[in-house]
Parts: sequence; structure tokens; C-alpha cells
Amino acid sequence: MTEITQIRPSAATQTRLTLHYWVAMPQPESHLFEVTLQVKGWQSPTLDLKMPVWTPGSYLVREYARHVQNFSAAAEQPLTWRKLSKNHWQIDTAGISEITVRYRVFANELTVRTNHLDASHGYFNGAALFFYLPNFRQQPIRVTIQPPHSDWQVTTALSPVADQVHTFEAADFDTLVDSPFEIGQHQLYEFEVLGKPHQLAIWGQGNANPEQIIRDTQKIVQTEAELFGGLPYEHYLFLLHLSAQNFGGLEHKNSCSLIYPRFGFQPDEQYHRFMQLVAHEFFHLWNVKRIRPKALEVFDYDGENYTPSLWFSEGTTSYYDTMLPLRAGVYDARTCLKLLSKDISRFLTIPGRQVQPLSESSFDAWIKLYRRDSNSDNNQISYYLKGAMVSLLLDLLIRARHGNRRSLDDVLRQLWQQFGQPEIGFTPDQLQAVIESVAGIELSNFFHRYLDTTEELPFDQYLEPFGLRVQAENTDGLPPFLGLTVNSDNGRDLIRFVEMGSPAQQAGIDPDDELLAIDGIRVRANQLSDRLKNYRSGDTIQLTLFHQDELRTYPVTLAAPRPKNFQLAAVENPSATQQQNFQGWLGASLSSVI
Repeated sequence: MTEITQIRPSAATQTRLTLHYWVAMPQPESHLFEVTLQVKGWQSPTLDLKMPVWTPGSYLVREYARHVQNFSAAAEQPLTWRKLSKNHWQIDTAGISEITVRYRVFANELTVRTNHLDASHGYFNGAALFFYLPNFRQQPIRVTIQPPHSDWQVTTALSPVADQVHTFEAADFDTLVDSPFEIGQHQLYEFEVLGKPHQLAIWGQGNANPEQIIRDTQKIVQTEAELFGGLPYEHYLFLLHLSAQNFGGLEHKNSCSLIYPRFGFQPDEQYHRFMQLVAHEFFHLWNVKRIRPKALEVFDYDGENYTPSLWFSEGTTSYYDTMLPLRAGVYDARTCLKLLSKDISRFLTIPGRQVQPLSESSFDAWIKLYRRDSNSDNNQISYYLKGAMVSLLLDLLIRARHGNRRSLDDVLRQLWQQFGQPEIGFTPDQLQAVIESVAGIELSNFFHRYLDTTEELPFDQYLEPFGLRVQAENTDGLPPFLGLTVNSDNGRDLIRFVEMGSPAQQAGIDPDDELLAIDGIRVRANQLSDRLKNYRSGDTIQLTLFHQDELRTYPVTLAAPRPKNFQLAAVENPSATQQQNFQGWLGASLSSVI
């Protein structure tokens, strides 16, 4: 007989508070949001307020509190307060039940994970704008937006409060963090998928075609819903910012924020990249927002939340952002193979894949992935990229063993039922167990080799049953290998990357050196490849540059050319079974694609 113990709520959870935020922006050109928090029903001698140091979906401590200024607290009179740490404020509240807190937040960083306010719009993420009350994160919170102009509209996935203008309610702090706001004169489009309302909000000018985006987004939404068996929300919002060069997205339970180059929607190759971004962030509403690692089941907003499983949360999502537009009919199988080939090329030309294991890449996301430097490609590999490659191998493994009657789709569906719907975090062992149950094979060796070591991924072994192999480009005509990357910057040709073990590194050349000449003749960044073609591997050249403003010349012995591009090619004389497997995987005949 199992004894059932009743867990009593703590005093904090029993206390019913009224929490209401007002967000004003009277001078948007100042980039300052003016925030007011009203707390009613308080019963303790001190009120603690904390601001998150990171936001879920972006695994880096961003120190949002650094943008807070002009903090004050009052009841009928000003209240005494103090800072206890970088993101922790404490207010003296003995005998006081209603407290008003005011502060400003500087917002001039246009990304999907930060805040941006100017004369054209206001955009904010909850983690970067709002405080939370420790032990009271489960309390509902209201937010009232006070736009600076009467013609500015307010768009968010939060539900509006009836009869209160621009007022919305979040069930708890996690929901508030998970619901970004767009305020301004953005274009707003409404559409339906499977009987549920969706919105697309676009801020900025460019060459985006909203009708085409909506049409293809509807296809992707329906395709992903078919994979998981429905849509787990009542309404959904796509927020799109058009900018100069930025690219990225941040997932939320009922919305996503996207940022994309304003003129990046033509030609087709660039448009397909955008639709991959849409597919990626939308897929996250299942994989990450609801199917998530145990370490992310309950968010700790005060610091890093470590997990080795981002390879699946992000990497598998990256694999599917290539496959889903194909299934949705946004592009064809030939384009899909081309995109997979580009990913394989990127992976095989990053030396850091031989240094950092995939599980470590996930665990160390907090200190590495978002903090790239000139040595990053030498000592790390993205869990997005390698995770997608491992997911490709797993999908092919399962499909080959079961004649396409099972696939990685079945893994996701089982994870959805077992962990996603009840929102219970999975452990690495539980993730492996689900994959093994679908594959019908024990995979400890696979997981150890490809997650925990730097052993090369055996692409051909898993591609062969589908009539494919990885083919490196012919090195005939390629320049000998020097091992550095040069970019032009305001008229200077600066070395940005030097590959470890390369001829350039062995000669003593460093990032930030300024390239000047080869064998006494000036060379520019855009001329380097052609100039090197005048030499052969084994030749020694004299490379002249400025090293910390010192003029130096280094003898460098060139190595054999290295391929930079790899493509998926057909094996010789593919069998009927290989052709059937290919057809079942990509929905097209091998001969029509390659």
C-alpha cells in the first residue's frame, strides 16, 4: 500500500497578492521604458525583487539588470531600499500592504532576446524588463501598456483583460517571461490554421511578401501539427522584425520572435532560409517549450541551468527545420539535399569538432556558444549544427532498420506523449531510452561515441542504405592550404581566424594581424585565394603583415589544398531497396533528385 502524503502550501503560496505592471514610453527616442509595479496584499517586513539574468531559449547570462536605472519604492512616503546583489533589490515594508515600485530600463538592443525602443516602435521581453518576487512566481500578473501615441497598437500573445485598455494578464511569471510585446505601427495580419487564429506582426520595411509568408507559414504549421497530432494552443503570434543584417529567433509557448535582414526574402535561396527559421521556432513550441530537459523543467532565473541535452532540444529542431519545409511543399527534395550538403560542409570544415564533444557543447553553451572569439572554431562545435548531424544519423538509422515505417518522428511523438503533454522534464537516460525503444536497438555505443567523444561522424555508413554518400569537392584548381581567414575592415585586411595546426599558425601568425603582402607584393583579402593559386603545396612564401603595429615578415610553407565543400551524391548503381528507402525518406525518387 502506498502512503499518500499531503503537501501543504507554504505561507508564501497561500498569500494572495495583486501584482500589476504599467509600462510607459513617453519619450521613445530616449530608449527608456518607464515601468511601474504595484503590489497589493503584502504582509512581510521586506519585499525582495529580482530581475532574471537570462531568458529561456537563449543560454547565456545576459545581466538584464545592468539596464535598470532610477529605481524607487514608495507607499504613502518613499520607502528605504537596498541592493543585495547585481539583480536583487530589497525594500523595507514593515506594516505596509501596498507598495509602488518605479524604475526605467534602457532599451536600445534590437535582438529577439532583448529590448528595443525608438521613435518607430517598442519591443520587450519579460525577462529583460520585469522583476519577479521570489516565492511568488506562481501569482497572476497584469500588464498595462501606455503607448506614447494614440495610433500605436499593442500586440502580444497574452490574453487581454476585458474592459481595460491595453491591459493583459499572465497566469504567472513564467508566462509573462514567455510573452514578448510589440508596440507601434507594425503591420498585423490574421489567418487561420486548423480552425485556430494566428497573427503575423511585421515591423520594418523590406522586400517581404506577407501573403507568400502567410501561405507558406500555414503549410508549415499544418505539417508540424500533423506530426504531433494537433496544435497545443488556442492562438499563436509570429513577431517579425526586419533589420539591416540580424538573423535569429526566440521561441515561446504561444508565439515566437523572428528577426531577419530586411531585403533577405529574395531570391528563393534566401527566402527558403527564412522559412527554415519559421519552421525552427514553431517546432520549438513542442521541442523545448513543452518537451524539455529536466534541468529546464523549472527555470532558475538567477543563473545558468546546465544540461547536456541541448543537442536534442536545438540540434534535432535544426534537423527538422530542413525537413519540414520539404514536407510542407515550400521547397523540393533537391533543395533539401542541397541544404543538408551545406550543413555537412560547415560541420566538416570546423576544426573544433575534433576538440569539443557534443554533450560538452550543450553543457558549456553558457560560456562558449554565444561568446565567440577568434579561437572559437578551433575549440568548439555548435550543438545546433552537430546536433542536427547526429539527428540525421538517428533518423536514417531508424528508417533503415524499419523500412521507413518508423523514424525520428516516432521519437518525438513518444516524447510528446510521455513528457511534453504533462510538461515533465526528461533526463538524458530517459531520452536515450525513448530513442532506443523506437529504433528497436541498444544505442549506448552510438551515444557514447557521437555525444561524449570527438570521433568523426560516419556519414556514409548511415547514408548508404538510402543510396547516398558524402562527396568532397575536387581539390584540383584549389589554392594550397594556408589556414587563415581574412576580412576587409575600413580599408584594412585583418586576419580573423587562424586554424590550429595550420601553416599560418605554425609560422606564428595571429588573429588581428593585418595582412599586407605575399613575397613583397601587396595582397588584399579578396585577392588572397587567387594569389595562392600561383603556388603549390610545399612552397614557402614570405607573408608580410603588421603584428601589433610591428612590421613583420613570416616564412610560411603551404600545405596541400583542402576541400571546403561537400555534397550528398548517389552511390554507384543504387539498388531497388536503396531507392525505396530514399523515396520513403524524402518523398521523391533518387534519380529525379541526383
